[in-house]
Amino acid sequence: MPNVTFIFPDGEEKTFDAPLGISLLEVAHKNHIPLEGACEGSLACSTCHVIIDPVFYEQLAPATDDEEDMLDLAFGLTHTSRLGCQIMMSDALDGLRVTLPSATRNMMVDKA
Repeated sequence: MPNVTFIFPDGEEKTFDAPLGISLLEVAHKNHIPLEGACEGSLACSTCHVIIDPVFYEQLAPATDDEEDMLDLAFGLTHTSRLGCQIMMSDALDGLRVTLPSATRNMMVDKA
């Protein structure tokens, strides 16, 4: 089973097993990592924005146009930013390291 390391904004790191075929967002939720995913993985927000270690970024399938559109709304966007809901765990991603941004923008919250 592959593992993934989440790096928090303060530098703390936590590593977890990541079952094959589930999304990085699901791994985070199963392990109580504060990666929001307000749209529950339906590609309608940017609250599961993560920064992928450059070593692994090139191994990922390219982001779709829809993912790119949502990433444009993410706080702290970098050239290796992706949405956790769009990254499916595989053996090729064993050892994946992702950094959580220091903040998120939740455009789905009613601001009435």
